[in-house]
Amino acid sequence: MEARRQRRPSSKPPPAPAAAAAGQLLLLPSASDALPLPLYLTNAIFLALFFSVAYFLHHRWREKIRDSTPLHVLTLSELAALVSLLASLVYLLGFFGIGLVQSFVSRAPTLHDVSGHANGPWQVMEQEEDKFIIKEEDREGCGDTCTQCTAGPLADPLSTSVALTEEDEEVIESVVAGTTPSYSLESKLGDCKRAAAIRREAVQRTTGRSMEGLAFEGFDYASILGQCCEMPIGYVQVPVGVAGPLLLDGIEYVVPMATTEGCLVASTNRGCKAINTSGGATSVVLRDGMTRAPVVRFRSAKRAAELKLFLEDPGNLDTISVVFNRSSRFARLQDIRCALAGRNLYMRFVCSTGDAMGMNMVSKGVQNVLDFLRTDFPDMEVIGISGNYCSDKKPAAINWIEGRGKSVVCEAVIKEEVVQKVLKTTVPALVELNMLKNLAGSAMAGALGGFNAHASNIVSAIYIATGQDPAQNVESSHCITMMEAVNDGKDLHVSVSMPSIEVGTVGGGTQLASQSACLNLLGVKGASQDSPGSNSRLLATIVAGSVLAGELSLMSALAAGQLVKSHMKYNRSSKDVSKMECQ
Repeated sequence: MEARRQRRPSSKPPPAPAAAAAGQLLLLPSASDALPLPLYLTNAIFLALFFSVAYFLHHRWREKIRDSTPLHVLTLSELAALVSLLASLVYLLGFFGIGLVQSFVSRAPTLHDVSGHANGPWQVMEQEEDKFIIKEEDREGCGDTCTQCTAGPLADPLSTSVALTEEDEEVIESVVAGTTPSYSLESKLGDCKRAAAIRREAVQRTTGRSMEGLAFEGFDYASILGQCCEMPIGYVQVPVGVAGPLLLDGIEYVVPMATTEGCLVASTNRGCKAINTSGGATSVVLRDGMTRAPVVRFRSAKRAAELKLFLEDPGNLDTISVVFNRSSRFARLQDIRCALAGRNLYMRFVCSTGDAMGMNMVSKGVQNVLDFLRTDFPDMEVIGISGNYCSDKKPAAINWIEGRGKSVVCEAVIKEEVVQKVLKTTVPALVELNMLKNLAGSAMAGALGGFNAHASNIVSAIYIATGQDPAQNVESSHCITMMEAVNDGKDLHVSVSMPSIEVGTVGGGTQLASQSACLNLLGVKGASQDSPGSNSRLLATIVAGSVLAGELSLMSALAAGQLVKSHMKYNRSSKDVSKMECQ
């Protein structure tokens, strides 16, 4: 469907010069435009109006019932109250997203483009859906100066410029002066994109630094409100490449990787080819449990030890599990491990969390248990709900040994001819390099979970593409890569053991459009309805399988002496990509 422009006499004057110069449409009317007041005052007025007239009508109708007066007989005050009730109800419904109120607001009944054409809200929405495609016959009568017809699309999705109105200028000046807090713009304006645009301009004026190059258009700022990012001013573009297909457990996957490191996707892709040609890789999930470890303090170490024994008693686990599992229908307590440091007790709770990564879920369960324990241990002082015995976003031996999230092992046998033809090296060379580099070299460096070539490269790229928490790359990249000669020394057995892959397919950044699309590409978007938790476990195995491919390819490049040559060729561009155009 193509957007067709309806020409009719304008009922309002042209837009402000600033908006006209920018060649942009004014904002669509919204429910909060019903009164020329700040959003919070408009909401307060309509809420007060709704409840006051509802109470008045209820009181009057009770009197009519007592006096046997027909209810349909209305006085002037009752009629006015009924109209006010309906008006406030329409406003309140419209404020929460029902588009019916768009046709009742009076502040902006029509929108004007820079050519003076009037466009109703539904026509503008239709144009937005069709990317402002204008048919040739619609150009008639516009004139040669019509910027919409001569310039093509009205808004570049990746534009870094922002059109501002005179009203926006007033808000910007208020933010710069410190009168209006920047963090409150979304709630005061009721428009997330407009708030981001105003904040962006305020930042530029405050710092004296240009934000040119930071993309602004083409992003749903409402989707991140209250869950992904505070005080947004734009978004960073990270290219997404695909490696594969990766043949894992008999199924092929095309793996999305978001990265700015040249050679990474190409190298992983070569590893996938070697694995596929040799019959594929297999994986197994050994454990699945997210952890949270609060720290509490007692008057004495003896008293702290009493709680430790209580928690680790198998007879008490069922009771504690009932309290813990109230936090979510997916949270299931598995185990509690405790450690003493003087009179301080660290309690490491382990629980399954369905398809969510689960940090918030397990934290709520822990809080339930702490409240429950106060009954028998009133002298317990909670120092922090996280005591770093978890351990989250930090390299820790407990994660390396006990695991956190999903513990996965992935393996493959690469045939001798594949090692020679695809990887351009030999089995003995790979085995020797792995022993001296990944095992002995890492031990010499005192590595903690870093017995691999570059597992964090692949983990980070997949995490960013699929909306995971990039900071959890720290422990999720714990990996030991093993390579051995098998089948009389002809073939190569390669494996990666990753004890703490922390991933989810619901919540957080997985709900954003781009990241959700990457999860959908892998077939793990959202929660599994048939088997809760299976999607996140499958994603963890795909991460491990991709790491296996990346390890295999990089080690081969090192063994063959190709690393420096390939990076000099593909990862040494000095061009400013922001100023380049694809041919």
